[in-house]
Amino acid sequence: MRIGLSFDLKQDKPPVNEYIDDSMEEYDSMETVNLIKASIEANGHQVTLLGGGKAFLDNIRTEKVDLVFNIAEGQGNYRNRESQVPAVLEMLDIPYSGSDPLCLGICLDKELTKKLVAMEGIITPKWQMLSDIKQLHSIDREEFRFPLMIKPAHEGSSKGIRLSSVVMNMGELETEAKRQFAGYNQALMIEEFIGGDEVTVGITGNSPPKVLAMMRILPQKKIEHFVYSVEVKRDYLKQVDYECPPKLDAQVIKKLEDASLKIFNIPGCRDFARIDFRLDNEGNPFFLEINPLPGLGNHSDLVLMAHMMGIPHIELVNRILTAAFKRYCYA
Repeated sequence: MRIGLSFDLKQDKPPVNEYIDDSMEEYDSMETVNLIKASIEANGHQVTLLGGGKAFLDNIRTEKVDLVFNIAEGQGNYRNRESQVPAVLEMLDIPYSGSDPLCLGICLDKELTKKLVAMEGIITPKWQMLSDIKQLHSIDREEFRFPLMIKPAHEGSSKGIRLSSVVMNMGELETEAKRQFAGYNQALMIEEFIGGDEVTVGITGNSPPKVLAMMRILPQKKIEHFVYSVEVKRDYLKQVDYECPPKLDAQVIKKLEDASLKIFNIPGCRDFARIDFRLDNEGNPFFLEINPLPGLGNHSDLVLMAHMMGIPHIELVNRILTAAFKRYCYA
C-alpha cells in the first residue's frame, strides 16, 4: 500500500511566547518522522511524507495514498487542534490511522474527559477549573487540601506541568497559576494530588482493544511529591527508572487493566492510545488523562514500554497499521 505520513515538526513552529520554553514539546523531530517512515516501509509499504498545516493541505490533494498514518498534533492553541488533520481526511474520504476528530477533541480537553470517565464509574482526582486568577478565592479549602496540582486544561506532552506545578499553599498556587495563565492562554485545572506511584498503560487494537504494556515511573531520588514533569521527561535517564512490567500486586494490575480498557472505549479511541494513572496508598488507580495520539519517537513512553516488553518499533507500528486496516476492511 501507499501510506501517507502526516506530522508536525518542531522546526516549523514559531515559539508561542517568551514566558514558556515547552511550546514545541508535543511536536516531532525529523528523526522521529524518519523512524516511523522506516518502520512502515519495513512492513512492506511505500511512504509519502505529507507534513502538517498548509503543506499537508497542499500535499493531500495532489498525492494519491491508500491510507494516512497520522501523528500530526495540529496548529495553534485550540483545544481541538489534534482533530484538524483527521477532519480534513474525513472530508476527502481518505482512510487514516488513529482516533477520529471527536475523540481527539474530547481527550485534549482534560475536564470534559474527566467528566465522561467519572460518569462511567472511573475514579479520578477531584478537580476545579479556573478561567481567571480571581477564581482562586472561590476554592473550597475543605474540599481541596494541599498539596494540589495545577495544569493547563488542554495541553499534551506534559506542557505546562513543571516541578512547580505541585503547590503546598495558597501563595505557591497563586504564583504558579499566574505563570500558567501568562504562558498558555487557557483555563487551568486545579486537581487533588494523589501521592502514590505513576503508572502509564499502552493499548493497541480495536475489536477488542488489548493492553500492550504497563509501566511504572519511579524517581531515582526519593521525592515526597514526585511529578512526571517536563523537566523530568527531558532528563529521564538521570531522573527516573521505568519498570515494565510493573512490580505491583496482581489485584492492582487487574484494576489498571480493566480501567484502561474501559477508558479507551468511553471517548471512542481507535487503534492505539496511552492512559496515565496515579495510585493511592491502597493501590487504587486514579485516572489522570488519556493520550489517543501518543508519541512514537524512540524516547516516547509507548515506544519505551513496548521495547521493554520485547516489541520492536517495527512491530508496534505494524500493530497500529493492522488495527486501522481492519477498520477499513483492508485486512
